[in-house]
Amino acid sequence: MTSAKKAVLSITGQSPVEFEVLSPTHGNDCIDIRTLGGKTGLFTYDSGFLSTASCKSHITFIDGDKGELLYRGYPIEQLAENCNFMEVAYLLRNGELPNAKQKMEFEDTIRYHTLVHDQLTRFYNGFRRDAHPMAVIIGVVGALSAFYHQSMDYSVRETRDVSFTNVIAKLPTIVAMAYKYNTGLPFMYPRNDLSYVENFMYMMFGVPCEEYKPNPVLVRALDTIFTLHADHEQNASTSTVRLAGSSGANPFACIAAGISCLWGPAHGGANEACLNMLEHIGDVSHVGEYIARAKDKNDSFKLMGFGHRVYKNFDPRAKLMRKVCGDVLTELGLENDRLFKLALALEKIALEDDYFIEKKLYPNVDFYSGIVQKAIGIPTSMFTCIFALARTVGWMAQWEEMLTDPEYKIGRPRQLYIGAAKRDVVPLEKR
Repeated sequence: MTSAKKAVLSITGQSPVEFEVLSPTHGNDCIDIRTLGGKTGLFTYDSGFLSTASCKSHITFIDGDKGELLYRGYPIEQLAENCNFMEVAYLLRNGELPNAKQKMEFEDTIRYHTLVHDQLTRFYNGFRRDAHPMAVIIGVVGALSAFYHQSMDYSVRETRDVSFTNVIAKLPTIVAMAYKYNTGLPFMYPRNDLSYVENFMYMMFGVPCEEYKPNPVLVRALDTIFTLHADHEQNASTSTVRLAGSSGANPFACIAAGISCLWGPAHGGANEACLNMLEHIGDVSHVGEYIARAKDKNDSFKLMGFGHRVYKNFDPRAKLMRKVCGDVLTELGLENDRLFKLALALEKIALEDDYFIEKKLYPNVDFYSGIVQKAIGIPTSMFTCIFALARTVGWMAQWEEMLTDPEYKIGRPRQLYIGAAKRDVVPLEKR
């Protein structure tokens, strides 16, 4: 990993200091500054960690300039086309795609752990009926540690196996129950004859008074959404999971922390914001007006679901979701629905207008996934919950990778203190 290159830091009044340069499989070389404080008495300042690698990882790689996303080296396009979400989950955790026997055993293990402790279901009654589903699942996921907390020794592979299985298997049940509680409908318990995504749709949309059969086109669409959101390198929520886990905290607490971070509007709420924007625009006849506003630098209006802070080219996940979106709208006969016609009109302009092309403001995965989820029947308040459900696979893989890294240490970022200088307390009667 260490390259022949060295980085030399020249500091006024001090001798030059040499640092090793680490070369990755893909991406930018990194200057190893772990000894900087000891050698120079200095720290680096990098607000937002925009130029700092926080860890070494084998899991996911993004090249924003090329529009490339790799899970364990496999392009996301190939995985979405050839694998289901459970195969991707196995890959992210184990490093290789499963063979037929491994796939069956893995899916069976997850399937037979989807039930939650009956007492856990009573937690929902402690929330208001109109509570945001994200608030509910943060609380319930955190509470899992009170029910499935067999051991604190996560250096043992068997303990991590149990934790991984419990988190991945029970998240669909917890998310679906949050939806049912919010709508006042009875909980639907998982069925062992259904696949991971079929089971989730059954628990979301099924009711006791009639049979529910998941539509294969919609199942495939949601499976693709899960795959495309399964991991995304060292983003804010993944870094939150790693930082929480670095203290040795149990994985349920770490995942709850990740969900909390994901709920922030700058992170996981983009597809919800996109649908809200479409509702605000209202009709195709208003598109020209809002496009003009989006181009006006003095107008605060922004087209949500366009451009991406990581991808400086077309988001590779968006290309896949665009096809899925077409399949779903055709299957459900929604090509002429008001909201979907509006979305497609915006998409056409963004792909053809010189302003958007020049600034590379292409529709991103959130633009299409929001449309697909709405078409399936998932309310906008649940969009980020779906994101969290999918991303939990990546979070757990990242959590385990950190714990098994021989260089692992508790996270402790430094700071650039700019507060008051040291001073003495003046007695109360003299202030």
